[in-house]
Amino acid sequence: MTDSVSSILSQIRGYQNQLGARALDIAPGHGAINPGALAPTGINPAPAKPASFTETLQGALQGVNAAQKESGALATAFELGDPRADLARVMVAAQQSQVAFRATVEVRNRLVQAYQDVMNMPL
Repeated sequence: MTDSVSSILSQIRGYQNQLGARALDIAPGHGAINPGALAPTGINPAPAKPASFTETLQGALQGVNAAQKESGALATAFELGDPRADLARVMVAAQQSQVAFRATVEVRNRLVQAYQDVMNMPL
């Protein structure tokens, strides 16, 4: 049980580290600051606050929602005969939204299990 909890915690910390690097606009592998991150006056702005777990979770859910909306819109366009919505794009979008939803459900299940494990620990 504690192995799964520590695994989830390490994954969350890894995601937070990735988000922290993106928030600071650090070029991957170079350790240099992206010139676009500079303020127009040439002065660096205050360092960005790392994203919280809630913000990360909300962003992930919004991404899944966007994928599902795009998949639905492509399917509708294909059904209406839009030439830009070919079958391959519709099927790929549907599979992407399905995988994203399944991953979200799996994350939810692991979080619920981790919560239950913590709540069942003796004081």
